[in-house]
Amino acid sequence: MEKPRGGRPRAFNPQAALDAAMHLFWEHGYEATSLAMLRDAMGLTPPQIYNAFTDKETLFRKALMRYHETEIGFALDALSAPVSTAEAVRRLLLGAAQAYTRPGKPGGCLFVSGALAASPQAQAIADELKTYRTASEAAIAERLAKGQAMGDLPESVSTQGFAKYLAGVMNGMSIQARDGASADELRTLAETALAALPLNRQNEGTSSKD
Repeated sequence: MEKPRGGRPRAFNPQAALDAAMHLFWEHGYEATSLAMLRDAMGLTPPQIYNAFTDKETLFRKALMRYHETEIGFALDALSAPVSTAEAVRRLLLGAAQAYTRPGKPGGCLFVSGALAASPQAQAIADELKTYRTASEAAIAERLAKGQAMGDLPESVSTQGFAKYLAGVMNGMSIQARDGASADELRTLAETALAALPLNRQNEGTSSKD
């Protein structure tokens, strides 16, 4: 093993350790994840964890950034695809159904589950998670506003209210996934929500090519 200048071997891969922590927080939430659990999952001693990540809160924030980088591609792709608004929303909800039930990964979304049973002592963490959820909702609202400009979302629809509804559906899907709902069950929920949405669908026929 290659040694740094100080002569001490590098005992771990920081990215692999961060991924292990991310999955642990994702599965158990911030407060229920103990230092002992992190130590075992990351393969590090407490001093190594503190040396590499400062403290548990900093580690969690880094895990959130890692999650954003690696696990929400389905949403970014759906909202940026050159398709109708109806198709973009369909991809978003069905993508969530798939992403929230991936084999080998915790169910649901870390941005929703990370603050489960958060106490007042973890308010800063709860606020951080809310910031991510708010940003996601804002991205949906921005896509809906684009849809109105394109003419495939009625002008009478509140983009902010519609975005909040879609975010609520996805949050509910996340909770159901944690309770063991299958991808098929979440897809049924998504299709039910889609059927009730006030979307103009005349342009959907050309969107399936993308």
